[in-house]
Amino acid sequence: MSPSPDLEHAPAVQGRKRPVPGRPASFLLLLLLGLPALLFALITWQVMADGPLVRVDERVSRDLIQPDRFSELLADLGNVQVAVPVLVLALGYVAVRGRRALVERWWMPPVAAAVLMALVPAFVVPLKDWTARPGTPAMPPAVGYYPSGHTATAVVAYGAATLLLLPWLRTARTRRALVLGCLTVVLAVGYGLVRRGYHWPLDVVASWCLCTVLLTGLTLLISRSTRRSSAGTPSSRTGPS
Repeated sequence: MSPSPDLEHAPAVQGRKRPVPGRPASFLLLLLLGLPALLFALITWQVMADGPLVRVDERVSRDLIQPDRFSELLADLGNVQVAVPVLVLALGYVAVRGRRALVERWWMPPVAAAVLMALVPAFVVPLKDWTARPGTPAMPPAVGYYPSGHTATAVVAYGAATLLLLPWLRTARTRRALVLGCLTVVLAVGYGLVRRGYHWPLDVVASWCLCTVLLTGLTLLISRSTRRSSAGTPSSRTGPS
């Protein structure tokens, strides 16, 4: 009996060998964790100290703000009501595929992504209260705009959905298209927020940095779970190919 399609395309957990991480992988991991974290700390310091970077940010914002319907629609892609349902669909799809393929710990990636999405306010809201940054001239007088919550929602929702779906895609071209689509949507949300005047550019960039660190952590958790499943699950092949 030939293996089911789900087993054939399971995300490298049916006894398939994975490359052993070496110095290039470690350097990339350090880059994805260290550089965004350092940049986020630098931006936060400048916001708190009202430093020169903030003044440049304000000048750039004044040049970019041009409220229109299109920029508002792009910004709306970062709404919880839009981004989170996309992630939920990806969670359900990956959970069903993993269970059908008899993947050990099939529930781990969807649960990890869902928990990370739920924790986004726990990271963003205290920072908003602590920094108390005022909004742009296009917004009513208020504080709590740094970092951008809409940007964080978009990056984590669309980014986590992409990370979950990538192992289940059959071709490199499809995987590249998914990653490119995710990056396009995230950039579009940031552009819409700045163009519409909902956020300063640094609010958006800071959320990108913060969420890069969070998604890198999610990637590590998923990879570790997958490696353990691969080590503990016999291969689906029953004879020589």
